[in-house]
Amino acid sequence: MAQTSKTEEELRKLSMEMRYLEQTADALQQRISMVNAAITDLTYANMSLDGIEKEKENSELLVPLGGSAYLKVKLADANKVIVGLGADVSIEKTLPEAKIILKERLDELEKTLNAAQNQFTQVADRINSGRSRLETLLASGKEGKPRTDV
Repeated sequence: MAQTSKTEEELRKLSMEMRYLEQTADALQQRISMVNAAITDLTYANMSLDGIEKEKENSELLVPLGGSAYLKVKLADANKVIVGLGADVSIEKTLPEAKIILKERLDELEKTLNAAQNQFTQVADRINSGRSRLETLLASGKEGKPRTDV
């Protein structure tokens, strides 16, 4: 009887830990998705700067507004770019300086992505080992004596 209560207690603890780990895995997946979206955004911005670098002043460009809508504009100065610094603060930079800023941000996001993916892998491994332990405990509980407290 004492063995049964130990097993039940271990099952309860393991079940709670599994729920916590699954919530952690979900949060990490959301974070990974957000970082991937930011990486995509910065990659497109960098590609746009590469394209602008090849354009001459007064060239006509189509600027995406979103929702497949574009604005036709003339390029006033191909070497001046407004870069957001955060907290609704932006600054004018030269095109090479803007590319460096975007590259640094991209590098930081890739580090963040790698760290989140590593954490996710560790959590997934713990979930898998926890599931194996749960299955073992449940199987040993079925092989034991039938419960009399039902």
